[in-house]
Amino acid sequence: VLGGIATNFGVESTARAAFDRNYKLVFVEDAMSSFDAEAHHFACKHIFPRMGRVRSTRAVIDMLQAGTGDA
Repeated sequence: VLGGIATNFGVESTARAAFDRNYKLVFVEDAMSSFDAEAHHFACKHIFPRMGRVRSTRAVIDMLQAGTGDA
């Protein structure tokens, strides 16, 4: 489960490393930020969906509480 500062730098580089190691990734879109809103939006809409699932904080919390692992 990934979130953090600098969506298109820190989160993206961590995601690429995790993806290369075959981790199943969930990106928490509203728990990330970037210096550039367009770069954040681009990563969430075009890059992250190729590596995993992009979900809201609420969806991830609901998944964790339900124990489904289906965010």
